[in-house]
Amino acid sequence: MILLLTHYLIRSVRSKKRIILGSVFATLFVPLQMYGLITSGWVKIVYSIGIILVTFGWQGILTFCKTIGVFYFISFSIGGGMFGFHYLLSDLFAYSDQRLFLTAHNIYGDEVNLMFLFISFPIVWLFTKRRMDGHVQAKIKYDQFYEVVLMLNGQSLKTTGYLDSGNHLIDPITKRPVVICDATLLQRFFSEKDWKAFVHSMDQDDYSSLPTSFEHKVFIVPFQGVGGETSYLYCLKPDLITIYYEGKVIETSHVLVGVQLRSLTESEHYHCLLHPQLIHLSKIKSA
Repeated sequence: MILLLTHYLIRSVRSKKRIILGSVFATLFVPLQMYGLITSGWVKIVYSIGIILVTFGWQGILTFCKTIGVFYFISFSIGGGMFGFHYLLSDLFAYSDQRLFLTAHNIYGDEVNLMFLFISFPIVWLFTKRRMDGHVQAKIKYDQFYEVVLMLNGQSLKTTGYLDSGNHLIDPITKRPVVICDATLLQRFFSEKDWKAFVHSMDQDDYSSLPTSFEHKVFIVPFQGVGGETSYLYCLKPDLITIYYEGKVIETSHVLVGVQLRSLTESEHYHCLLHPQLIHLSKIKSA
């Protein structure tokens, strides 16, 4: 189960047969230790390296170091968790029927409650897996939020942008990448009258009713939906968009802003979906 969790966390492509083979090799540690063939700590470390090589093979020094680091982290986490549980419940085991908890002695002569091991190990294993999954998901979300300043019609507004790796929308004529901004942000660039006229123009597909101050900044970009149907997105050409990305400042005017009349998220945590191309191809300045 430790090797399975290691396999899962490092996203290994190795087959389950290799995990079974590695488990068999790891199990040989017990009889070898019982007969005194494994005594020193260095031999144990070398043996653990062998377990990783048998299970996952050699894929370069960086991948190997990552794998063995995860393997030890999981082992210590599960072992520490079980030790903590056992210490917490030690009084219960001291006055319990040893036959009920299947008390045995390990190779060092210490009493071990087998029933406790059978119950606590999968609980701690599942807890470790879920905590690691939660940490990875939270880190991914956190790492993809960036401060964005949008300049349109001479006015600048600051908001939070989300780097959407699934956004590949590009205007086929100008080849400008398209970021998506919602009404919560965009309506602040308009007067109340102009915003109503702009929304009416979008709803009715009436280009002639666009506000005069924005009619030269509107582009209509075709796109293909998930179901394969073709539709159109109203976009605005900004004066400049600035992204504060990992200590760097990215500025570009080679971009279009797609208009989303609904909020992008119920939590209102961000109001802009960034295009990955802005990060990789735009001009970068020092922060």
